Amino acid sequence: MGEISAASVKELRERTGAGMMDCKKALAETNGDLDKAIEYLREKGLAAAAKKAGRIAAEGLISAYVAPKKNIGSLVEVNCETDFVAKNPVFIQFIQDVAEVVSAKSPADLNSLGQTKLDSGQTVSETVTSLVSTIGENMTVRRFVRFEVTGTGIVESYIHMGGKIGVLLECSVIKADTLNNSEFLNVVKDLCMQVAAAKPEYIKRDEVPADVLEREKAIYKAQAVNEGKPEAIAEKITLGRIDKFYKEICLTEQLFIKDTDKTITKLIQELNSKLGENITILRFARFEKGEGLEKRKDDFASEVMSQIKE
Repeated sequence: MGEISAASVKELRERTGAGMMDCKKALAETNGDLDKAIEYLREKGLAAAAKKAGRIAAEGLISAYVAPKKNIGSLVEVNCETDFVAKNPVFIQFIQDVAEVVSAKSPADLNSLGQTKLDSGQTVSETVTSLVSTIGENMTVRRFVRFEVTGTGIVESYIHMGGKIGVLLECSVIKADTLNNSEFLNVVKDLCMQVAAAKPEYIKRDEVPADVLEREKAIYKAQAVNEGKPEAIAEKITLGRIDKFYKEICLTEQLFIKDTDKTITKLIQELNSKLGENITILRFARFEKGEGLEKRKDDFASEVMSQIKE
């Protein structure tokens, strides 16, 4: 293939944490295929698991809204071009208004949300157009999620670092009185903070897709073989690393950030025993500002280019 681009090396480096020249070599070995290059680096022990989100660069905010009864909640991300605009009170109010209207009107998708009217009488799309004209900077309602309880349960949210990370989480219980229990409410808030800090991708291990699991197994086995381990030993090492993989990406198997002597499963079991409950985490969503988006300005490319042309 042709010359490896600086942008490709940069992206691979950011997603894996591997060295610049290792990234260049990985791309050369895989004909520029980014996903295969990530697997190549991991097999060689030169990278951790690829960051799921990719590059985190765009400005904007994440906002949440939970109804007073905590039976409905929403999480919304709106992007803009600069951090300066993200701190603008008008922009902040807009994203809060969008989060509320998502909860109230339950739009099916972004197109439907754009046509939904805010309290001002303007639609979301009309308001975006007006703000762009007034502020002089492009902005986009990028994504949203909405949870609504069916049965007996609760929706809770958590916003970290002033809108850089947002979490929405839903739990079910068997007794309505539990929904007003302060200890239960504190644990639900802690679960939201856990998701924000520890970045789980699934609730429990049986939710991990088979293709994801098989890919990880193949990578871990290749790592062990590359370390010079015999086949039988490599198989055992693979099983151990898969177990560690589950503990990293499954919320219930993670260590509790406030007490690392217990897992999230243990935390919930203890509260269930105390309250005579069956608290179940049903779902969660975690947004990180700008994940997967390009920076408006790239100051790093020249550094990469100077390195890879050596």
